[in-house]
Amino acid sequence: MPSAPSAPKNGPVSALYLIRHGQPSSGWGSADADPGLDPEGEAQAEAASRRLLELPIDVRPIRVASSPLRRCLETAAPLADALGVRVEIVPEVGEIPTPAALGHDQRGPWLRTALAGRWDGIAGDLDYEAWRRTVLAAVEARPGAAVFTHFVAINAVVSALAGAPEVIGFRPGYASITSLESAAEGLRLVALGSEAATRVF
Repeated sequence: MPSAPSAPKNGPVSALYLIRHGQPSSGWGSADADPGLDPEGEAQAEAASRRLLELPIDVRPIRVASSPLRRCLETAAPLADALGVRVEIVPEVGEIPTPAALGHDQRGPWLRTALAGRWDGIAGDLDYEAWRRTVLAAVEARPGAAVFTHFVAINAVVSALAGAPEVIGFRPGYASITSLESAAEGLRLVALGSEAATRVF
C-alpha cells in the first residue's frame, strides 16, 4: 500500500500520488505511437485503484489527473469511475518530448542516452531543465490528486524535489504509486513507489 502523508506541521497537508501507467500493448518507440493497455496492464490499473481506495479517507485521492496518452488514461479510468469523477487531462505530465528532427528509428537511442545522463545534458531543441520544472508545477498545482503519468515525468518530479541533476533517480514499475504531500511550504516526497524488476532500456 502507498505511504500516506504525515500529520500537518504548518497548516493543512494534502496527499498527492504519482502513478505510472500500466503495461502497454506495445513498447516506447514502436509503430503505435499511442498504445493502450494490454490485459496485464488492465489488471495493474485495477490493482492500483484498489490500493488507493484502501487508503484512509483523509489521504485518499479526491481527484484524478492524467497524461493525454491512452496508456495513462486507461490506467486512470478504474479510479475515476470508483470515485465518480472526471479525469482531468494534463498535457504537462505527458511523455518527455523528443527532438523534432529525430526520425522514428532514432527515438529509442536518443532516449537511452538521455536516461543515462543529466537533465542539463539532454540533446535536443528543448530546455529539458525547464520541462522538468513544468512537470513539477503541474503536479504541485493538483493537491489531492492521483496523477497518472510516465516513467520520465515521475523522475522529473522526484529529481527536482531531491535537487538531483541526474535524469533517473529510480525506476518506477508499471502502476507504481509514489506518494507526495503538498503543504504551504511546497511539495515533499513521502515514499517512492515500487521499482521495475527489469530495466526500461
